[in-house]
Amino acid sequence: MLLLANNEAWPGFETSVQMLRDGAVSLDAMVAGIGMVEKEVKVRSVGYGGWPNMLGEMEFDAGVMDGNTREVGSVGAVPRTLAVAALAHQVMKRLPHVMLTGEGAQRFASEIGFAEDKVLFEDSRRVWGERLQQELTPQQLAKFPNIDLAPLSRTITDPERVRDTTVFLSADARRGIHAATSTSGWAWKYPGRLGDSPIPGAGFYADSRYGAAACTHTGEMTMRCATARTVVLAMKLGRSLSDAVALAVEELAELDTGFLAGVVIHAVDAEQNHEVVNFRCEGEVRYWLWKDSMPAPVLRTAKRVTRK
Repeated sequence: MLLLANNEAWPGFETSVQMLRDGAVSLDAMVAGIGMVEKEVKVRSVGYGGWPNMLGEMEFDAGVMDGNTREVGSVGAVPRTLAVAALAHQVMKRLPHVMLTGEGAQRFASEIGFAEDKVLFEDSRRVWGERLQQELTPQQLAKFPNIDLAPLSRTITDPERVRDTTVFLSADARRGIHAATSTSGWAWKYPGRLGDSPIPGAGFYADSRYGAAACTHTGEMTMRCATARTVVLAMKLGRSLSDAVALAVEELAELDTGFLAGVVIHAVDAEQNHEVVNFRCEGEVRYWLWKDSMPAPVLRTAKRVTRK
């Protein structure tokens, strides 16, 4: 048994580990762990600790995938519910759909008993307000929010503040291979923007016959390359885990237009090998790993990969 997650998973990773030790269903364990990340204000890329869009509104995205069945549940731009990984799980369980977004996702959450949460952390509100004062003219501030936002998308949008997600992958010969994600997305994003976290094949993908992958950081790139699906498909076609991840990195490196930055790929295979690769992200990228042969989870450093 193996559990893999990025560094931001720390509030809930051990909870997921303990649930797996106790025999829980893998997706249930991962969703429970992510739920703790979503509540933790010190994690500034997920849930309550995240940053609002240009209008000062929170929008949360999440996805889950059962690698045994390839069923998917996904939600995007959810405005008033923090537990979006759990909500995505319920989409998979209860609806014939794969994805719900915006007010439709919020309506579904209310129908099945999810509370409407306080979602905008006061410090996030303060920093957002300061950024508006910095970037907008007095005339724009006087009219806000009734101004054109598109011209601000290159200035006020702040992917450098955060481009991260929380991603969990589990691999077990008996239970299968599964994936779960959650994020609040870029700081000051254009309202309604979705990253790769709720997009199956881009931000996550799982197939218990071969493996799973999940991505963090620049979703605008992984959506263009279907990065998570590339990793799993390459393994299906006979490549090793390392070679599959290398192919996905090669595809990302081929992009030479649009918004380009760093991507981190987390991947596992059916033999419970794992690979975490940092492509162009500045600084050290770390991740959590646990196997049932280990007494406790460990924090490791991702392999850095560069391409011209």
